Amino acid sequence: QVQLVESGGGLVQAGGSLRLACAASGSRINIYAMGWYRQAPGKQRELVATLTNGRSTDYADSVKGRFTISRDGDENTVNLQMNSLKPEDTAVYYCAAKYYGYDWAYWGQGTQVTVSS
Repeated sequence: QVQLVESGGGLVQAGGSLRLACAASGSRINIYAMGWYRQAPGKQRELVATLTNGRSTDYADSVKGRFTISRDGDENTVNLQMNSLKPEDTAVYYCAAKYYGYDWAYWGQGTQVTVSS
């Protein structure tokens, strides 16, 4: 079992920045990938960014060039640096993790990000 706890959400003006963190605990060995999803009111949850094998990154087109996913050296925390935020980035952001060959099975409780215009 893996436990994920997000932090760092909040209210920011358009054009501003926020940094989200996801702390992993429990059975972290052999985690294949970690990622960030978001869900805005009335919309489906969407993938924002992934970090696979601790090295390979992927981003949704809507955040490319503005968001960066990274991990701390001890591999216990995955961060999402969000720059040039837009009102459409407003959502609850969720951290997720999965093992190789499995779907995203572990989720954090979510953290609210609100971008005002």
